[in-house]
Amino acid sequence: MARPRPNAPPTRNGVGASSVVLPEGPWATVLEFLVQRFPGIPHAQWLQRLQDGDVVDEQGLVLTPHSAYAPKRRLYYYRALAAEPPIPFDEVVLWQDEHLLVVDKPHFLPVVPSGKYLQETVLVRLKNRLGLHDLVPIHRIDRDTAGLVLFSINPATRDAYHALFRDRVVAKTYECIAPANPALPWPIHRESRIAVSSHFMQQTEVDGAVNAITDITPLETLGPWARYQLQPLTGQRHQLRVHMAALGLPLLFDGMYPTLTPEDATDYARPLQLLAQRIAFTDPLSGEARQFESQRRLLPLQNLNEIGL
Repeated sequence: MARPRPNAPPTRNGVGASSVVLPEGPWATVLEFLVQRFPGIPHAQWLQRLQDGDVVDEQGLVLTPHSAYAPKRRLYYYRALAAEPPIPFDEVVLWQDEHLLVVDKPHFLPVVPSGKYLQETVLVRLKNRLGLHDLVPIHRIDRDTAGLVLFSINPATRDAYHALFRDRVVAKTYECIAPANPALPWPIHRESRIAVSSHFMQQTEVDGAVNAITDITPLETLGPWARYQLQPLTGQRHQLRVHMAALGLPLLFDGMYPTLTPEDATDYARPLQLLAQRIAFTDPLSGEARQFESQRRLLPLQNLNEIGL
């Protein structure tokens, strides 16, 4: 029998409940819909979740395997992974007050749950470690990228920090290692339009109105390699990787640009040489100037010969 529960289920092991609104359709039961809607999750797993009371609706009622299908009903459920290998690198908290949390993320660790990553994400790790169940990332960086990520602690002040990124008043500085090319007209102000490529995992430059802008400056050159400063003025997905690859300067150890490699080919000894190194902005609540710098470093150029590059 269904029993009342809170409208939105509480966080469980650092993971908030996911939700889906039921569309019009021919399904007789909620179970039938869930099995068809999420083909990657076996029928037996949905059956077990429903038997365990792990699926509820917006009224807080626990659904069963026999619950009738009702269009426009909102369901809440918890994502679960049968096996999730640990990622052997730790995030570091650099700053925390009642509103904001600044984290120095390692390579290979995703910011939020996605695909085969759930517990092994910065967000879920921090929720479990710090007990901050309202924690939400204000912006994101790729799993492959190391460096700074800002999180909102307080829902009441969250939009003020989101607005910094919406209004492009945050100064973000990255560093990367890529091939050297002294023949290019440095520094470069790269403007282009970036859109989804033929493979959904990749982005590419296309014709059209500019939506991606990056300032690129060499900082150091040694033999065939250089360390660059990248300052994105926009925030398109994979923007820095796409802009550097388009210049013929793909980032060192990039498994996505220009050639996409299998995800299971991850090599912890060869992290993408891209670092979110510094972020600066005026705090929207206090009016104070804030600047944070990553404690992490890319490979020294003089070491690249030692690893056969």
